Amino acid sequence: MIQLRNIQFGYGSRLIFDDLNLKIENGERIGLLGSNGCGKTTLCHIIMGLLPPKSGDVEILGKKRTKEYDFSEIRGRIGFLFQDSDDQLFCPTVIEDVAFGPLNMGQSPEQAKRTVARTLASLKLSGFEDRITYKLSGGEKRLVSLATVLAMNPEFLILDEPTSGLDEKTTERLIETLKESGLGYMIISHDRDFIKRTVTKLIQMKDGRIQAAEWNSLEM
Repeated sequence: MIQLRNIQFGYGSRLIFDDLNLKIENGERIGLLGSNGCGKTTLCHIIMGLLPPKSGDVEILGKKRTKEYDFSEIRGRIGFLFQDSDDQLFCPTVIEDVAFGPLNMGQSPEQAKRTVARTLASLKLSGFEDRITYKLSGGEKRLVSLATVLAMNPEFLILDEPTSGLDEKTTERLIETLKESGLGYMIISHDRDFIKRTVTKLIQMKDGRIQAAEWNSLEM
């Protein structure tokens, strides 16, 4: 699904990644741990082609990705939930935001409308279609952001702090959705209970590289 080889990345003379390697198989459910500022979000941006590495190879879905066109091919197939929902939602209404991806993938307006209804229902957001996006609560924005990702029928998810701004009830809804999705995913989260309940493998970012992580590192 995703393979990074010998990735080096930094700002100016400050290196964030030095010879970083990562391999994710289709269907794996991975939790990515690491201290604040260690580069977890930067790693996601490199995978999605939003930041270019200084050196190294990015291979996704069996193909080396170097140019914008290469990454645009995979952005519907690898669903990315941004850490800040306001970076993901840009249309006036919920239906426009959730329909944006399906329409750009070639669905007709009627098909996209059905996709929106089905996706919102799966997140218990039926009736949100005409809600004004910027007036939603933080938790509602988070779920609508996830709906924009799921509406594109991705093969794999990358979720950056998905429980940020969610109350306990909404977090339970998210856990249920992920478990029932059948998708593989990588989750960045400081919510240890959420990680325990949603992933089967742990890795950590340390000293600019990816290492295995132990489950006892999640003990409360």
